[in-house]
Amino acid sequence: MLRAMYNQTLALAETRYALWVLAMVSFIESSVFPIPPDVLLIPMVLAAPHRAWLIAGVCTIASVLGGGFGYWIGAELFETIGQPVLQFYGKDALFADFARQYNDAGFWAVMFAGMTPFPYKVVTIASGATGLDFTTFMVGSVLSRGLRFFIVAALLWKFGDPIREFIERRLGWLFAAGLGALVAGFAAVRLL
Repeated sequence: MLRAMYNQTLALAETRYALWVLAMVSFIESSVFPIPPDVLLIPMVLAAPHRAWLIAGVCTIASVLGGGFGYWIGAELFETIGQPVLQFYGKDALFADFARQYNDAGFWAVMFAGMTPFPYKVVTIASGATGLDFTTFMVGSVLSRGLRFFIVAALLWKFGDPIREFIERRLGWLFAAGLGALVAGFAAVRLL
């Protein structure tokens, strides 16, 4: 089943709709969706390494715009949408203390979440809810998301065939490791 999903993703990566799907996933992942765009970014670059920079650029732009939407959720819809999302992640009780301290290190929080498995959406909503300066938020988002996606694309562009072979030989283990990193990121949110 995992192999079939991987093959379908590679096939999707070669269609004319691939960039649109990547943009949609990147956008919604930054505000509400739990699965990172790397799930599409990696096979897309492996399938079309000559488009690595375009793929990383689309992923970055859509992710940053989605982060702006998450910021808006936090700023404008905190009570109706932001609060339930933070409750889902177990952060509602600690939010008052968090809000007081957040803006002091807000840029670094955005940078950290934008480059790691830590759920970026939590930081986008929290940035809006705490009133982090929007320019600071956007600069941190562009830098962190751009670095993350362009580094992945560059590595795949440079070492694509050996990486593809490595992925295909160890697909089950890599899926488990990726799932573990995702779960660890959500666990970190609950523990903070």
